Amino acid sequence: MTGGTGRPSSDDLDRTISRLLTVGTYGSVALLGVGVLLMIAARITPLGGSPTFEPGKIVDDLLHLRAQGFIWLGLICVVATPSARVIASLVGYVRLGERSMAIVAALILVVIGLSLALARGLDG
Repeated sequence: MTGGTGRPSSDDLDRTISRLLTVGTYGSVALLGVGVLLMIAARITPLGGSPTFEPGKIVDDLLHLRAQGFIWLGLICVVATPSARVIASLVGYVRLGERSMAIVAALILVVIGLSLALARGLDG
């Protein structure tokens, strides 16, 4: 709905964000579930330690139906879903002309980005 002005409404933004969160949550749960089932099938114990996170191996793990690929991708989705929500909010607020809310969303993204940069710096 555009409210007759050709511009998106806040209801449209709310529905979009709701769909994004729903798809992200269900997708994460599905990927993690497949990973757990593959762990059970391969008799991998969750207490045996976790494989290291190697983003370059995820696609190969998925193609070869390895549990760790599904688990890592599911965890990435769990972490990325809230960030995607903030990005969608930022875009929506800009389109709605809500400058103050767009600034808040942008600042939240800056904090997320700084957190990731600091985590990478501490890790390596």
